[in-house]
Amino acid sequence: MTYEQLVPVIRRLALEAGERIMEIYNSDDFEVKVKSDDSPVTEADEAADAIISAGLRAAFPDIMLVTEEQAASHSTTGDTFLIVDPLDGTKEFIHRRGDFTVNIALVEDGVPTRGVVYAPAKGRMFYTLADGQSVEEDGPFDKDRPGNLRPIHVSTPDNDALMVVASKSHLTDETKDYIAKYRVKDFKSAGSSLKFCLVASGEADLYPRVGRTMEWDTAAGHAVLLGAGGQVVRFDDHTPLTYGKDGYANPYFIAYAPGVELKEA
Repeated sequence: MTYEQLVPVIRRLALEAGERIMEIYNSDDFEVKVKSDDSPVTEADEAADAIISAGLRAAFPDIMLVTEEQAASHSTTGDTFLIVDPLDGTKEFIHRRGDFTVNIALVEDGVPTRGVVYAPAKGRMFYTLADGQSVEEDGPFDKDRPGNLRPIHVSTPDNDALMVVASKSHLTDETKDYIAKYRVKDFKSAGSSLKFCLVASGEADLYPRVGRTMEWDTAAGHAVLLGAGGQVVRFDDHTPLTYGKDGYANPYFIAYAPGVELKEA
């Protein structure tokens, strides 16, 4: 598999999954179940997962696949793997707030090197090109032919007036306390992996996450941010956030434009 082969496939699968998600989102009603960890799952999560998993396994049968909705994949280990969250922001989806995304990423030696984040209700799609540069594609989206692509890059932050983005559904007191260490010009809340993309596109400077996440929640957005010149580090010691960890669970982390002067936890 080459990056030139990978990128068109994950872009197309994200669009196909997003189309099915929106069909369910716009229906009169949809089923919501509760998983063993008490998190919600909808028929849209499951339908999107089926589309993406089948497509990835057909295109790249020799590459390990980890996906949120298939518990058996959570016990697999490897240095190179595809990792999927078919619908990140399920709570946003259930409440019809629109801040949900489709996420597909490739991890190599602990680093998410390529990825796509598609927000179908927002009409925004971010991904890394084969050469590693991150772009936002302008809609309307054709599954087989990319439209206008705009390279994106992180901001040059003003540490006396930072733009901060944080979780809409998981804004903890610890997160608020950490944000209070900075001089903040504006604060915005966003759901799902869109927060990484807002930093990647220069719409925000800093995204701290002092709360539970899994690698499938973050890998695609992390890849997009890296391709736009940004960084993601552990909250505790500011070392790079890595992937392939035990159980695919993340520590707390900070995503940021490199000009931000990070504060200690």
